[in-house]
This record gives sequence, structure tokens and C-alpha cells, in this order.
Amino acid sequence: MVEGALDELYSARPDEFTALRAELAARAKDSGDTAAARRIAASRKPTTAAWVVNMLVLTGTARTRLTDLGTRLREAHAAMDGAAIRTLTAEQRRLVDELARDGFRAAGLANPAPAVRDSVTATLQAAIADPDVAARLGRLSKAEQWSGFGEFGSTAAVSTAPKSKMAAPAARKRPAPPKRPAADDRRRQQALADVAAAERAKADADEALAELQADLATARLRHQDAQRRLTDAEQALTAARDAYEAAKQAGREAAAAVKAAKVTLKRISD
Repeated sequence: MVEGALDELYSARPDEFTALRAELAARAKDSGDTAAARRIAASRKPTTAAWVVNMLVLTGTARTRLTDLGTRLREAHAAMDGAAIRTLTAEQRRLVDELARDGFRAAGLANPAPAVRDSVTATLQAAIADPDVAARLGRLSKAEQWSGFGEFGSTAAVSTAPKSKMAAPAARKRPAPPKRPAADDRRRQQALADVAAAERAKADADEALAELQADLATARLRHQDAQRRLTDAEQALTAARDAYEAAKQAGREAAAAVKAAKVTLKRISD
């Protein structure tokens, strides 16, 4: 039950998420499943990019296709098969482009913002590279990004050129270029990864801020509408009270008139 409710929640549009979350949590609580209600209530609202990927995965075969390609790429890298890596890398680009287009089309986003487009693409690429990311698809609250380290990073540059059994004389005489210390390489790669992560975090924050600003504007409009309706209701209540008091007074006056008429009638009869 809870998984179906979460599928429904995370495939809903972001502007419908909060109200639907409350409805689904209340429904689970009413059915007696308090654990499901707590889990649903704790679900975080996804950014637009995360929603596009979630919906894509929950309504099709995207997860299977991404996972399958990721497995084949890892096998190619592990085997140091340069030809296979090049073929699968081209397939990766085509698959990511295809799924991103399908996701935006299903979401009704004909012209997504560059930050949203980049976030969706980065998340799909991360799902191919990292099985843990692929497993989280469908429940994402924000975009994912692969750091560039791991199995793919260590074997990305693979050459398939045949090695000669004996180097040419000129090659033997040429001094080898100085090697960068391994520690420097690691620090440089880590710095590049940190910069990429920081840039992605900023893009995610900018996207989340834009969505929260839209939510705030919507909430303000609803609050203003509620205030207007409250004012109208208070005025209607005041008018109803005045009408009620006037009716009571008219009733008292009518009762007094009836009483007086009866007294007069009795005098005439006597």
C-alpha cells in the first residue's frame, strides 16, 4: 500500500505534492497504518528535475534501461575493452538524450530551464554510473550527480592500439616526460570533483529557491483570498445578526399589538 501511495505521490506534479502528501498520509492513518502515514508525511517535495526523472522511471522502463547500460559499461571498463567502451559511451549519450526528451515531453515542459535540463541529464548519467543512484530513482527529492570517481573514472581512457614488441630506436632515446606525483593527481581530481559538486549544489539550490518562491507567491494569493472571504463572511454574519435582531424586535412589537387588540376586543365584548 505504502509503495503505491509513494509512486502516486512522486509522480504527481510538484505544485500538487504537498496537498496530495497530506491526503495520502491521512488516508493511511485512517486505515490504521501509522507507519505508512509517517513515511508518507516525511516524504520531501522533489525539485522539478527530480520530479521529471521520478515520473519517467515510475511510468516506463527507464530504470531497467539505465541499469542494463550501466552494467555493460562497468564490464567493459573492467575488461579494459576500449572498443566496447567507445560503443557503449555513444549509446549512453543517445539513451540519456532520449530519456530526457521523453521526460520533458511527459512533464509538459517544452522549454525547460537550462538548470533543469542539466540536472535531469546529470541524474540520468549518474544512474548509469552508480547502481545506488539507479536504486533511488522514483523517490528522488533533488537531482543526483556522479562525482567522476570509481570504476568508470579509473579506466575511462583505454587504448586499443596494438603494442609493438620492441620500441623504435628513436622512442628509446627520447626522454620520458616528467610524471605528475600521484598525490597531486588525486588532489587535482578531488578539487575538480568538489568544484563540480559545488556548482551542482548551487544549481539545485537555485532551482529549489525558484520553486519555493512560486509556492510562496501561491500561498500569499491563497491567504489574501482567504482573508477576503473571511471579511465577506464577517460582514454577512453582522448583517444576519442585525436582521435577526430586527426580526426579534418586529416579533415583540407584533406580540404587543396582538395583546393590545385582544384587550380592546374584550372591553368591547364586556
